[in-house]
Amino acid sequence: MRLTSRGRYAVSAMIDLSIHQGNGPVTLRRISESQSISLSYLEQLFAKLRDSNLVAGTRGPGGGYVLARDANKISIADIVLAVDEPLDITECEGKMNCHEGKKCVAHGLWSELSDRLHEFLSSIYLGELMGDGEVPSRASNHHKVKIPRMAAEQG
Repeated sequence: MRLTSRGRYAVSAMIDLSIHQGNGPVTLRRISESQSISLSYLEQLFAKLRDSNLVAGTRGPGGGYVLARDANKISIADIVLAVDEPLDITECEGKMNCHEGKKCVAHGLWSELSDRLHEFLSSIYLGELMGDGEVPSRASNHHKVKIPRMAAEQG
């Protein structure tokens, strides 16, 4: 299972926004250039993020976007779900009709994996991704999961 570009781009854009909003609203053009995401695609994503009350926009000179609530209260699952990215990896979308109208033999496995994916992404907050790029692993307190640094931070 893998997230589509819609979910990945939304998460990257939201991390970028959260890092740079301290200087005021961030333009989609700036995020587009920083993250190499098409401006028109970002406009579509941010319309959904705005509808889900994850971002707020301001118009005019000096306008752009800011987070609608604290970065420590926006989970990665919130972002992915806001852009209509399903976190259910069963073929039947949980309806148990994946094999000729009946539950397939692996349904329980895929259903459990979907639940764990949702739980994992719900446990990571934007605020955790703004610092040193590392998130404590949810599997063990002794390991770290490395999150790639944003292009703007590397320079």
